Amino acid sequence: QVQLVESGGGWVQAGGSLRLSCAASGLTFRHYAMGWFRQAPGKEREFVAAIKWSGTTTRYANFVKGRFTISRDNAKNLVYLQMSSLKPEDTAVYYCAAGLHQGLPGNNEYDYWGQGTQVTVSS
Repeated sequence: QVQLVESGGGWVQAGGSLRLSCAASGLTFRHYAMGWFRQAPGKEREFVAAIKWSGTTTRYANFVKGRFTISRDNAKNLVYLQMSSLKPEDTAVYYCAAGLHQGLPGNNEYDYWGQGTQVTVSS
């Protein structure tokens, strides 16, 4: 059974930083591209960042470029999202997702999803 478990969310003041982690089990992690998405109250889920299975290619939503960094550790089955210069509009539930893909999946091409971790940024 595939499980993706996010951690590291919490409350932070604007300008602060958080690092999210996602632990994967039940799949061959190194075969999967990984992504982070978020959903704010009353809004649709949106793409944040993605990383290729090898870690050599990444993609970011425009609104996080220069502030967030996605990385992975294939030896530990972990993917991270380092978030800096956080803004109140970054408040959302953050989800990690896994997609069996040679490159970077389209937003609708992820196979597995975690339960999410709440990030709250106060002004």
